[in-house]
Amino acid sequence: MFGKKAIAQEIGSLIGAGTTVIGDVNFTGGLRVDGVVRGAVRCTDTERGGMLVVSEHGSIEGEVRASHIVVSGKIQGPVHAAVLIELQPKARVQGDVQYHALEMHHGAIVEGLMVHIPSDARGAAAKPVPAPPRVEPTAGKIAGRPV
Repeated sequence: MFGKKAIAQEIGSLIGAGTTVIGDVNFTGGLRVDGVVRGAVRCTDTERGGMLVVSEHGSIEGEVRASHIVVSGKIQGPVHAAVLIELQPKARVQGDVQYHALEMHHGAIVEGLMVHIPSDARGAAAKPVPAPPRVEPTAGKIAGRPV
């Protein structure tokens, strides 16, 4: 779906390997993360289609928001992809993922809820649907009593 040329044309900012950013990152256009971000990463202009690429060596510890998200590295935190999220084979996401369209390759791991964002009647992405409440496992219990 995304060739290397399409991604390269849209990426205007880079957080390079060996770089650690502590704090929130807001961007427009495109951002590639090869280093570490400890804070939220948000595209401030999702109307025009912001793109975030987290490379195999990149990691984000915080909320992630963009129109198009391609993950080959690690994300710890909630992820919101207004249009598309592509999870490459080495992608590791620990957090709930909200998406309009999803491409998940064999080997990618998501530890969290996957919530589809439906389109409204006009074809635009609707407001995010709140995630359902988490249910704690009841292994070894029936009606609250130990088995």
